[in-house]
Amino acid sequence: MNHLNTQQQATLNRGWVVLLALVAFVLGLGYGFYILWHNAPSLSLRASQVSETPVVRGRLEAADGTPLALSTPEDARLHPLGLSATQLIGFGERSSGKGLSGLELDLEPLLAKGQSLRLTIDPQVQAIAEQALWKGLEAAKADWGTAVIMESQTGRLLAVANGPAFDPTAPRGDIRKDIAWRNHAFMYALEPGSTIKALTAAVLLEENVARLDTKVYAPMSRRVAGWTINDVVRHPETLTLSEVLKYSSNVGITTLAERIPPKTLFDFFKQLHFLDDQLLPPLSYQPPIAVQVAAPQVRPIQRWGPAEYANATFGQGFLITPLHLTAAYNALAADGVYRQPILFEGNTSQSKAVFRPQVARAIRQALTQGITENAKLRGYTLGGKTGTAQVVVNGRYSSSVYTALFAGFIPSDTPRVTVVVTLYHPKGSRIHGSQVAAPIYREIAARLFALWGIPPQPQLEPSSKTGKLVR
Repeated sequence: MNHLNTQQQATLNRGWVVLLALVAFVLGLGYGFYILWHNAPSLSLRASQVSETPVVRGRLEAADGTPLALSTPEDARLHPLGLSATQLIGFGERSSGKGLSGLELDLEPLLAKGQSLRLTIDPQVQAIAEQALWKGLEAAKADWGTAVIMESQTGRLLAVANGPAFDPTAPRGDIRKDIAWRNHAFMYALEPGSTIKALTAAVLLEENVARLDTKVYAPMSRRVAGWTINDVVRHPETLTLSEVLKYSSNVGITTLAERIPPKTLFDFFKQLHFLDDQLLPPLSYQPPIAVQVAAPQVRPIQRWGPAEYANATFGQGFLITPLHLTAAYNALAADGVYRQPILFEGNTSQSKAVFRPQVARAIRQALTQGITENAKLRGYTLGGKTGTAQVVVNGRYSSSVYTALFAGFIPSDTPRVTVVVTLYHPKGSRIHGSQVAAPIYREIAARLFALWGIPPQPQLEPSSKTGKLVR
């Protein structure tokens, strides 16, 4: 009996031992989970303190995706197409990459965040414009030049060429003296000279006060409000409106323009956006981001006296950029419809009819028949207008500093593109638009026809019986 009690007592003791061990195990397991849970937030906090990868500056691309400017993680800005479009692209700080000029400056809020943008620029058309411009610029010994090419039916800018060539990676000199970095096509307002005569003629046709065969008495000079207006090229005393454009007669265009009030021409200037400083549509971000364009300088209509009005009819007394002039001429190319120039893929060009289609076609026909010899290309239909504008230096028109221009269409019967060539301060004996700007236009046309695969047509042999334009 005592032996049985002893066994039961031993069994009871072992049960307590097992129970205590189980309790200890559960408590230990619970403590472990508590420690793990307690320390888990600190582990997560330490992981979040790892530094993020720096943002790589956004790319600028051509219309076909070709990179124009891109960055590496080491902040180096690369230009895969070399010197092409570098003034349009601009440059930034060496260390940070922050934009200092051109699109690098205008688009800084987007590029700094890694946003890439695609332009309407066609790399092949850009190269064609640059090669022709740089060659002509050197031959003319001009300070600088531009060539803008706009797609006639869309408003897309296919080329914005500037010269001389600019290397954004080279050591920089004094930017006030070495101005090769500047996008003059957008950022320099100048007098457009006689290129405006074609637009004045379009206004006369639109207002039904003249036709291309309307005759006008046009001696070599006339007086307007005490000022003498002169012609340069010898011509008959009586000219048709077509011949006024052909011989670039200041006397003829100012006399015909007296058939309309000055406000009428001024209103057409407004419709052609000669008063707009924000010519390109802004990018639809918040806030909107716009590309800088130099503000035009046009006197208000209240300050247009007889002399100011006469000067305006042939492109003197007001300033616009080559971009403004290109967009205005494109209204003639697009059968009278003004299209807002666009630089970024995805933007929409706002359009508005300014001239009747038959008016635009008539002016293009006149500019084709009267085109200067240096702009003709055997086997192709080309048309355009020359311009040679005196530059104001120290408050007076200079007798030695000129701007030479040519504005035209390629081809002129059914334009695919509108082209404006500008050379600032050509030097030597050849300084007129017909002599230095027209050959650049012709070179661009020849290369574009080759790019498009359009062969010459023998029946379109240029006539040698047309007069020469030198203004």
